[in-house]
Amino acid sequence: MAVTIDLAGQVAVVTGGTRGVGAGIARSLLTAGAEVVVCARRAPGGPVRAAGRTARFQPLDVTDPDAVEGFFRSLRDTHGHLDLLVNNAGGSPYGLIAADGPRRAARVLELNLTAPMTVALAAYGLMCRQETGGSIVMVGSVSGTRPSPGTAAYGAAKAGLENLARTLAVEWAPVVRVNTLVLGMVRTERSHLHYGDADGIAAVGRTVPLGRLAEPAEAGDACVFLASGLARYITGASLAVHGGGERPAFLDAATVNAAADAAPSGPTEGTTTQEE
Repeated sequence: MAVTIDLAGQVAVVTGGTRGVGAGIARSLLTAGAEVVVCARRAPGGPVRAAGRTARFQPLDVTDPDAVEGFFRSLRDTHGHLDLLVNNAGGSPYGLIAADGPRRAARVLELNLTAPMTVALAAYGLMCRQETGGSIVMVGSVSGTRPSPGTAAYGAAKAGLENLARTLAVEWAPVVRVNTLVLGMVRTERSHLHYGDADGIAAVGRTVPLGRLAEPAEAGDACVFLASGLARYITGASLAVHGGGERPAFLDAATVNAAADAAPSGPTEGTTTQEE
C-alpha cells in the first residue's frame, strides 16, 4: 500500500526558504499540503511555488532577536498556530580561519548557531501553548561531523546546532519534537560557486557513494517525513541525507587494486609481499 503524507491544515515556517535547499524544502511542504511561510532578509526573485500553491514570503533577519519576536507575533495573529519550523537559514563563505580572523568567525557562528536558537525559542513560545504541540527541524550539515577546512566556524556551528537540537528535544518533550537533518552536498543554483562547471559538479558527485549530489527536493522530502505523524515517536534524532557520505580518501590512494585479489596467494618472481 502506498504511503501518502498529508500535511493539509498545517502551518510551516522555513527560514532561508527563498532559494536553494530552503526553497526545495518549501516546495516539498507545499506539495504535501502545508501552508508555508518562507522568510529571508531579501525578497526572492520570484514566488516559491509547487503543486499549484504558493508560499507566502515575509522578510526577516534571523540575527535580529527583536525582528524574530515580531515575526512570530505576526504569524500568530495571521495564522493562529504554528506546526512546523524548519531552521534552514545559514551558510558561510570559504576562508581559512586564521586569515579571516575572529570577527568573521563570530558572524558565522551567530548566523548558524545563535540565530537558529533564537528562532527556535520564539517558535516554541507558540507551539508550547498548542494542544497539538509542534515540530522543529534544524538543518545541519556533514561539516559538523568531520573536519571542515575553509569553513571551520561553520562546521563548529553545525556541530553545536545538532547538540542543541538533542538538548531541546529533551527539554521540550513531549510537546515539541526537535530533530536535525544532516545534509551532505546538495546541487543548487549556487553549486557552481563551490564546485565549478557542470563537469566539476559531476566529478564531485562521483565522490559520493550514490554517485551524485542531492537535490533540494530530497532534503524537502525528509523534512516532510519528520513533520508528519509517521515520525511521531522521533525526537532528538539526526537524519543523515548525504548519499552515503564521502568515499574514504585512502581507498583512492592505495596501490592495491581488485586485480591483486585474483593473484596467486604466494609471492612470485618480481613481486613483494606486504603485511597488513
